Amino acid sequence: MSRTPLFPPPPASAGPAPHGAQEHGWDDHVTVRRLLRALAIAACAPYLSLKVAWLAGSRIGIPQGSTLLDDDMILKAANAVTVLMDLGVIGLALLLTRPWGRRIPSWLLLLPMWGATGLLIPVMAGFPAQLLLRALGVTSAEKPSGAGPFLAEWVFQVVYGGFIVQGLALGALFTLYARRRWGHLWQGDTGEAAGALWGRGQQLAAGAAALLAVAQAGVHLMWASGSRDGLPPTLAGQYTADMAVQDAAYALYGALAVTGLVLLRRGGRALPLRGPLLLAGVGSSAVGCWGAWMLAASLLRLHDGDRAATGLMMITYSVQVIVGLLVLAAGARFFSRRAASEPAS
Repeated sequence: MSRTPLFPPPPASAGPAPHGAQEHGWDDHVTVRRLLRALAIAACAPYLSLKVAWLAGSRIGIPQGSTLLDDDMILKAANAVTVLMDLGVIGLALLLTRPWGRRIPSWLLLLPMWGATGLLIPVMAGFPAQLLLRALGVTSAEKPSGAGPFLAEWVFQVVYGGFIVQGLALGALFTLYARRRWGHLWQGDTGEAAGALWGRGQQLAAGAAALLAVAQAGVHLMWASGSRDGLPPTLAGQYTADMAVQDAAYALYGALAVTGLVLLRRGGRALPLRGPLLLAGVGSSAVGCWGAWMLAASLLRLHDGDRAATGLMMITYSVQVIVGLLVLAAGARFFSRRAASEPAS
């Protein structure tokens, strides 16, 4: 009995493609892909330049007295890790546009892309939302009394602006790539997929993800609404409206992930598969990956006095990671079953 690989290529056309038509035949948007690749790589330059400068000893953009300067070893380690992460964006841009990128195993592309999406989406959504609220006068850029300096304001503008461009360019490149390689797997509607493609394990994963998503959303909404329970004293005293926007967004990402799973499983009027899959993918990556990032940052500050992460914070971030992984696993199993159900070409 033969096994169908996860995310197989679409059925081959009759006869070999002419030599020279292979590059353009795989995707008709060659020029667009090249421009998007150049844009994604160029958008990494500001962030990489700052990080390399800080690793070399420069303190450009870091004010005197910044908490970033409290531990030079942690600062250098964090800078080295984030340099590698931004280099990963360049690697993804090349992988999504070069011929060798079409032949790599699916998981080797999808896992890094899921991670990149999860780390970039909160910046792409949260930073413009914060700027809009400031422009409308709902919030202020002023720091609460007692809050020390962190980074110069221009650093956020330059770095987050680059992240937004990276996210848009990578998202467009991945859409073009995925539509050609796996587009046949998300054809159809939820009514077709709801029954045969949902096993008991997926149902349990979806149920657990929903319960945990509600739990983490409750904590974040508690903080966003004004409660400071479960926050360390320093953070509680320096909590800003921008942080409230971020906390509210975490609740939203979890809701998007669970909504995507529910729509995939729903009965009644069928919906195109693309919408629920997009919700589940983006929501799970944002809640899970950003939770992992915050958890890692919290672990580095376990012995940081009044700034050390509390038990509630650690549990909440851990729950976010679990929600993301549960939805990711359910989605991977969904695609695997859908690929196996297709007739062999």
